[in-house]
Amino acid sequence: MKFLADTNAFIWFITDSPRLSVEEKRLIESPDNERFLSIASLWEIAIKASIGKLSFDAPVEEFLPKQIALNQFTLLNVSLAHVIQVNRLPFHHRDPFDRMIIAQSMIEDIPVLSSDGIFDRYEIKRLW
Repeated sequence: MKFLADTNAFIWFITDSPRLSVEEKRLIESPDNERFLSIASLWEIAIKASIGKLSFDAPVEEFLPKQIALNQFTLLNVSLAHVIQVNRLPFHHRDPFDRMIIAQSMIEDIPVLSSDGIFDRYEIKRLW
């Protein structure tokens, strides 16, 4: 199964947070699944780390590439089609990073692994 991890799901997984359920952890760890992570999520993480809202055991520039490789996430770049889809989304909420992840899910036709119930207001499949 393919899925696009929401920023929080990725952070909770790489930090071994109890906020990530056993089932979601199993989905991420399963070698049968193809894990995607949006560049938008990395941008969000970088911003939060730079303003002190997020910290890791190592600097972001070391920690993130290591975790992406270790956990075999494929980076999903932001394309023009994704940007155009963001423009078409209804304003169920205004978080720009979530909106990009939703647009990518729609364009790429892959479900999103997220605890955020607001995603259910959009025409995507949410795993949680």
